[in-house]
Amino acid sequence: MADASAILVQSTHATNTPSIASDTTALVANATRTQWSIQNLGQNPLFVRLGSGASSSVFHVVLKGSTANDDGSGGVVSQDTGAVYCGIITIAGTSPRYAVLEMS
Repeated sequence: MADASAILVQSTHATNTPSIASDTTALVANATRTQWSIQNLGQNPLFVRLGSGASSSVFHVVLKGSTANDDGSGGVVSQDTGAVYCGIITIAGTSPRYAVLEMS
């Protein structure tokens, strides 16, 4: 059995307001960010960069497009445990359409 003193419980006080976005900046830098996720809601690949200036040739992750807009089958990337990136997160793609969750 695991040592109970090794269990980390982290509370969150705020989340962003959910909406479907198309801006190239998915998340601005937030030093208090505890977790985040991005889901591709469009039918084209979505390129995600941890930093500014995402493009189809400069990115960290590419998210698979959905079969149809907003059907929930698009790719997802997230950080919710361990080291969580707190800097700007940008996206690129053709007709980008995505949803972002940020907790801080």
